[in-house]
Amino acid sequence: MEEKDFETNGYDVSIVYDYKEYPDVKYGRCDNCDYTLFKSSVKSGVFLRECRRCGMKKSI
Repeated sequence: MEEKDFETNGYDVSIVYDYKEYPDVKYGRCDNCDYTLFKSSVKSGVFLRECRRCGMKKSI
């Protein structure tokens, strides 16, 4: 079920973006690939959201 052929907007997925500096372009969707499913985790009081398709991360 994994999709390998999808368009991205060219964001660097190796860094973690801050939600305050880079809010969602479309609310609840990944800015890079427009996907709606995320993996979420909390570590040291920081909520991290990662796209399940392309791997783009944002700290919220």
